[in-house]
Amino acid sequence: MASPFDVTVPDLRRRTSLKWHTYPEDVLPAFVAEMDARPLDAVVTAVTGAMLAGDTGYEVGPTSPRGTAYAEAFADFAARQHGWDVPVDRTRMVPDVMLGLVEVLGLLTGPGDGVVVNPPVYPPFRSFVEHAGRHVVDAPLTAAGRLDLDALDRAFVDARAYLLCHPQNPTGTLHTADELRAVGELATRHGVRVVADEIHAPLVVGDEPFVPTTTVIPDAIALHSASKAFNLAGLKAALAVPGPAADELRRMPEIVGHGVSHVASIAHQAAYRHGDAWLADVRAAVRANGDLVAATLAERLPSARWIRPAATYFAWLDVRDTPAVVTSGTDPARLLLETGRLAVNPGPTFGAGGHGHVRLNLATSPRIVADALDRLTTTLGSPA
Repeated sequence: MASPFDVTVPDLRRRTSLKWHTYPEDVLPAFVAEMDARPLDAVVTAVTGAMLAGDTGYEVGPTSPRGTAYAEAFADFAARQHGWDVPVDRTRMVPDVMLGLVEVLGLLTGPGDGVVVNPPVYPPFRSFVEHAGRHVVDAPLTAAGRLDLDALDRAFVDARAYLLCHPQNPTGTLHTADELRAVGELATRHGVRVVADEIHAPLVVGDEPFVPTTTVIPDAIALHSASKAFNLAGLKAALAVPGPAADELRRMPEIVGHGVSHVASIAHQAAYRHGDAWLADVRAAVRANGDLVAATLAERLPSARWIRPAATYFAWLDVRDTPAVVTSGTDPARLLLETGRLAVNPGPTFGAGGHGHVRLNLATSPRIVADALDRLTTTLGSPA
């Protein structure tokens, strides 16, 4: 069976989304979280059928008899993938994960309240929290990319909510049940509510299982979407899932659901219903690309360090000690773009702990990964 990443560069350059249209053609893009994947056939069929049938109206709301179709599809998927019993009737649809997080924070906090994040972390966490009129409180991860409970204990003093990235982006860390339990105990002690972005949950590529936050922290609320795992970022839809002791979603205004695209909902439902085999192929390909990263760095750039991710399709690379960075003092992402013609995410954009790091997208073909690694090791392996 062909890999989902069997897409040629000329075909990829015909796409008009952000990844392949931000830089000139001599730059290889390996930054934004888009996959270089062929679409899941079931999604193509579902979306094409909707278009042909003129089924392009509004998404149904929670009061409709079919208002839980998205949640039901996700619940079936979550049961198969994670052994998780999702409370379908208590969920709420939201336009996408980040807007959903903002709406949930609006239910749990007030203007000016502190919201804790764990840098290095997905950059929009900070900008969306600040746009919502809350202020960010940092509790940096440890050097090993794990949650620092002492830092959280201190940060929770000045906060009302905690925005947890699980699996963690950019490090690829999966938080364990024990870590989540300890977080829940700290949060309860401080009166802090946990809100989890779990958009990368289906993309587990290591041996550790994904543990849904709400199964360990009863009053947590989690956000899910098919957009990352099935490369559907341009078809926006998501779901807010409450823990058994979280009842605030019943107060979410109905108008929040008005921002959900009906065609996106159809696409996501098809992915959740029929995408298990495709997703398994994606995970296998990402694991193989991780092997390629490990072997190439060991051979050609041993001064680069990384902790192999347990989830996501990113490599978070510490390149502070590579020859070009040491001799030039230049940000490695800038060096890679200007000299290597490789576009990666600059580490500092992820906050504290990001200096001297870059994020490399592995959701592509082995040939493109090999090209990216050749540009990276050639550029950073020679004194600038």
